[in-house]
Amino acid sequence: MTPAQKNEVIVALKEKFSQYDNFYITNTESLTVAQVSKLRRLCFEKNVELKVAKNSLIQKALESFNDAKYAGLYESLKGVTALMFSDSPKEPAMILSAFRKDPKSADRPVLKAALIGTDIFTGDNELSNLTKIKTKNELIGEVIGLLQSPAQRVLAALLHHHEGAAEAVAAE
Repeated sequence: MTPAQKNEVIVALKEKFSQYDNFYITNTESLTVAQVSKLRRLCFEKNVELKVAKNSLIQKALESFNDAKYAGLYESLKGVTALMFSDSPKEPAMILSAFRKDPKSADRPVLKAALIGTDIFTGDNELSNLTKIKTKNELIGEVIGLLQSPAQRVLAALLHHHEGAAEAVAAE
């Protein structure tokens, strides 16, 4: 790879890191070509971008931001690395978990690290925690449900009271 090509990759990676607040660093080394194709297809269906790049170029792209939040990720840049970029903090974890349900995949691909906003999760043992993260829409839905609950109770009480009053008038 020429220096110009390396620079192009670094610039492209910088754009992705700037575009997404969430990304996962995985090891796809032990996957077959068919399994990698399947993983790419799953990612495409869920609007997750999967990019493979050299660790040194990934690190240079991250270092160019001069942001301390990335420092905890450098240790994860070993072996074959695939990056998963997503607007959803949870979707890549769900894809990895679903992919692993196939007996041929077992515990692969391995999660090396994830950056969710400003939080870093390192190690494959964090995958189950990442699948439990609530998305923005899930949180909004919960808040709306909580806000509607008291209003529904008041309406039910008023309707019950109104029906009781109507029965009392009819009995007279």
